[in-house]
Amino acid sequence: MDSFKPSGLAQDTELQSMDRHSSSDHDPKAEAIDDNDMQRMGKAQEFKRNLRPLAALSFASVLQATWEFILISNYEGLYNGGLPGLFYSYIWTFIGFGFIIASISEMASMAPTSGGQYHWVSEWSSPRYQKFLSYVTGWMSVLAWQAGAASGSFLTGTIIQGLISVRNPDYEPQSWQGTLLVFAMVLVIFIVNVFACDIMPILNNLLMILHVLSWAVIIIVLWAMAPHQSAEAVFVTEWRNLGGWSTMGLSVMIGQISAIYGSLSSDATAHMSEEVKDAGRNVPVAIAWGYFSNGLMAIVLIITLLFAMPSVEDALDDPTGFPFLYVFQQATSIAGVNGLTAIILLPVIFSNILFNASTSRQTFAFARDNGLPFSKWIGKVDQKRKIPTNAIALSCIISCALSLINIGSETAFNAIISLNVAALMYTYIISISCVIYRKIWHPDTLPPRRWDLGRWGLAINIIGLFYCCFALFWSVWPGDVEVTAESFNWSVVLFVGVFIISLGMYVVKGRKDYVGPSVVVQKNRG
Repeated sequence: MDSFKPSGLAQDTELQSMDRHSSSDHDPKAEAIDDNDMQRMGKAQEFKRNLRPLAALSFASVLQATWEFILISNYEGLYNGGLPGLFYSYIWTFIGFGFIIASISEMASMAPTSGGQYHWVSEWSSPRYQKFLSYVTGWMSVLAWQAGAASGSFLTGTIIQGLISVRNPDYEPQSWQGTLLVFAMVLVIFIVNVFACDIMPILNNLLMILHVLSWAVIIIVLWAMAPHQSAEAVFVTEWRNLGGWSTMGLSVMIGQISAIYGSLSSDATAHMSEEVKDAGRNVPVAIAWGYFSNGLMAIVLIITLLFAMPSVEDALDDPTGFPFLYVFQQATSIAGVNGLTAIILLPVIFSNILFNASTSRQTFAFARDNGLPFSKWIGKVDQKRKIPTNAIALSCIISCALSLINIGSETAFNAIISLNVAALMYTYIISISCVIYRKIWHPDTLPPRRWDLGRWGLAINIIGLFYCCFALFWSVWPGDVEVTAESFNWSVVLFVGVFIISLGMYVVKGRKDYVGPSVVVQKNRG
C-alpha cells in the first residue's frame, strides 16, 4: 500500500522530472503529458523513459516476430487444414486480431501503464465488480505471459535439437537435453535484460533490421531454390483433415491455433508504457504498426512456405518435428539448412529476450498493486538500473521451473505453453468488455486519448470481443477426434485450475490486500 501514498508519489515524480530535465535530450510537452498520465493513474515514475517512437515500434515488431513463429510453429495448422487451411486461417486470424489490436491500442492511449489489461479492467468496469474482476484478470495475465515466456525458450531449444537431427540422423533428442537448452536460453535472457538494459533502445532498432533482412533472405532462397507447388494445390486442393474430424471445416477451425499462436503478444508494448516517451501516443502507434507490418510479412512468408512444400505428409513426418526444416532440406544442403535456421533463431532468441522484458513489467505492475504473493519483493525496482530486476529474475525462474516438466511429460509441458492462448484471450475479453460498458453507459468518464478509433470505436470493440470469444473457444480443442491422454488439450483443465486458484487467492488475500488501480485513480481525480 505504500506505493499509493501521495507524498511518495509526488517526491518520486519530482525526482524523475529533475532527472529528465537535466538531460539535453527531452521534450517538455511529452514529459508533461507522461507525468500527467502517471499522476492520474496514481503511479510513481520509477523507470527510465528511454524508448523513443522508433525503438518502441522496433520492440513491438521484434517481440511479436509473427513470421518467425508462424514458420516454426505451423504443425497444427498443416495437420488440420493442410496448405489452403493454414493460409486461409491466417488471413481471417490476421483480420480478427486487427480488431483486438485496435481496441488495445485505444485503451493503451487512455491509460498507458505497465499493468495493461488488469488496470484497464479496474478503471473501466462497474465499480461494484472492479476489484474482483481486476484481481482475477491480473492473475490470468501473469499466467499468460509467464507461459508464453516459457514457450519461446522451449521452441528455441527444440529447434536446436532439430538441427542436430538434420546433421546427425542417428541422434535421438532427449527431453532433458531440451530442458538444458532452455536453461541456457533463460540465462542469456537474464544477462541481456539486466546488464544490457541501457543499450536496449539501440539494440531494438538493430534487431528490427535483422528481423526484416532475415525475412527477405528466407523469401528469396525459397522462391529461387525450392521445388514449387502449383497455385491450385496451395489455395484449392491440398486440404488435410489428419485429425479425423467429421468435416474439413471443423478440422480447419481446430488447426487455426497455429495462426492464433503466431499473432499473440501484439499488446506487449503496452506493458512497456512506463519506459516509452510520450506513451499515450507512441505506445498505441507502436502496437498497431508493429502488428500490421508483422502480419503482412507473415502473409508473404506463408505463401512462400506453402509453395515450397512438396508434401504435407512428409513435412509432418520429418524426424526433426518441424515442417519448415523439411522445406529447407528440399531447397538447400545441410549447410544451407543450418544457415537459414540460424538467421531465424537469432530474431527468435531476441524475441524471447524482449518477451521476458514485457512479462517482467506486467508481473511487476501487478505486484506493485499488491496482487501477488511476496508483492513487496517482486515489485521492487533496482534503483541503479531503474528496472524491475526481481521480476525479471522471477520470470526466468518460472521459465526454468516449467521446462523441468518437459523431462517427465512433454504432453504436460505443451499443455502449459498452449495455456498462453486461452489465458491471454480471457484477459482481452474482460478488458474489451469493460471499455464497451463504459462507452455505452458512461462515455463521459473515459479519460482523453490521443489514439482514437472515432465514431467506429464501439463497433470495432464489439467485433474484437466476438473474435476473442471465437478464438478462445477453438483454442481448447484437441488436435485429434480420438482423444487419448497424450492428444487431449490439457490447457482447458489448467486454465480452469488456475482460474479456481485465483478465486481462492482472492478470498484469502485479494479481498484484504488488493485495492485495485481504480481506487487510486478516483482519489487523484478527487
